[in-house]
Amino acid sequence: FVAMATTLFGAAFALLHLGSRGELGRLIAREHVAGLALIGALGTGLAFLLYYSGASRSSGIETALCIQIEPAYSLALSWLALGHHPTRRRVIATFAILCGIAIAVGIERASASPGVWLLLATPFVWQLSHLVVLRGLPGVPPHELTAARYVYGGVMLTLMWWAQDGPSHLSAVANWPRLIALLAVQGVILSYAGTLLWYNAIARLDLTRATSIVVPSIPVLSFAAGFVILGE
Repeated sequence: FVAMATTLFGAAFALLHLGSRGELGRLIAREHVAGLALIGALGTGLAFLLYYSGASRSSGIETALCIQIEPAYSLALSWLALGHHPTRRRVIATFAILCGIAIAVGIERASASPGVWLLLATPFVWQLSHLVVLRGLPGVPPHELTAARYVYGGVMLTLMWWAQDGPSHLSAVANWPRLIALLAVQGVILSYAGTLLWYNAIARLDLTRATSIVVPSIPVLSFAAGFVILGE
C-alpha cells in the first residue's frame, strides 16, 4: 500500500504538470509507449515493491547501506550494455564500496535477512530501467520520463495491491490524515522531484559517474536521520 500510494501521489502531480504543458498525449505516443511503460514497471513498480518490502524488514541504516551496491551494478551494466569501459580508479572505488557494505551490514546478517536481499536487488532493477532510457528512449525529456515512471508504475502497483491485499486490509490503519500527508510528501517531493533531478543528471553525465556521485551521499544523511527520527 505504501509503495502504491506513494507512486500514485507522484503520478497525480506528473499528470497535472504534463496537462499544464498540453503534453499528456506524449505518455501514449506510439514510438515511445513501450519503453515508457517498461521504465515505469521496472524503475518504479518492481523497484518500489522490492524497496519497501526490504525496508520494512530492515533498519533505516541497513536500508541506506544496501542501496550503496548500485555503483557496482552501474559499473558492470554500463560496461556490458553501453560499452563504457571502467577505469582502474572506478574499479577500486567500487570494490571499496562492496567491502564497506559487507562490513557494515555483516555477512551473517545479510544471509539471514530476506529484507537485506530485497534491498540489494532494488538498485539492480533501477539500473536496468536506466539502461532502457539510455538505449531505447534517447531525446525523451526528463519530465516525460519521470511522469512515465510514476503513471505506469502506479498502475502496476495498484493492480498488484488490489490482487494481494486490497481495501479490506486498510481497516486497521490509524491516523489517516497524518499518513496521507506523509505519503503525499514522499510521492511528490522525495520521489517525483528526486527522479526528475536524476534524469536531468544522467542527461549530462555518464551513468556510472552520476550513480557514484548520488548514491554514496545517502548513508551520510541516513546516519543523521536514523538517529534523530528513528533513534537508531
